[in-house]
Amino acid sequence: LMRPLQGCRGRGVVVGTVTLCLAAGWALQTPGGVSLVVPQPNINATVAQNILLSVEYSCRGVATIEWKHVSSWGTTSIVEWKSGNYVNISTVYKDRVTTFENGSIQLLNVGMRDAGYYFVTVTEEYGTNAYATIIVNVYEIIYEDLHFVAVLFAFLAAVSAILICFMWLCNKSLYLFQKKTTHKLTASTTEEIELETIDC
Repeated sequence: LMRPLQGCRGRGVVVGTVTLCLAAGWALQTPGGVSLVVPQPNINATVAQNILLSVEYSCRGVATIEWKHVSSWGTTSIVEWKSGNYVNISTVYKDRVTTFENGSIQLLNVGMRDAGYYFVTVTEEYGTNAYATIIVNVYEIIYEDLHFVAVLFAFLAAVSAILICFMWLCNKSLYLFQKKTTHKLTASTTEEIELETIDC
């Protein structure tokens, strides 16, 4: 009784393994599947700078790439294109966006409103897709603060120059005063000596 059961089990394992291998082979031959890599998921920029939102995708079929921007001001579609075909750039981003074959985009002359989340979607013609997010922080260079520091530095330099001149004048005046006092003392001492001589 045991031998026929072992034979059935052996055949079941073989059939299961063959079925699994056939399914894996079929899955590998079926076109589809998208991979998407984001080398820099967090970008810091200053106002008026150009930034590159870099991604790298790969797929077997033709892909459609779409970029969107989400911030406190709302969601805006930036650009959508199909590899090797059309490019549809939103009117808000006209003349500010450059697209690349690997799915990356470059934003020119960023402002404070460009800060936020950038979502990229790569959709393959067979229906599979991949998503990625890049966070962009935009900082403003505050020229007023730099101007204040420059004015303060100039003011302190002027005050220190005036103080140095004042100290020099005080020193010169003190020197002249000491010289006059010494001269008067010498003159009075000479008079006293002359008077003593006359008395004698």
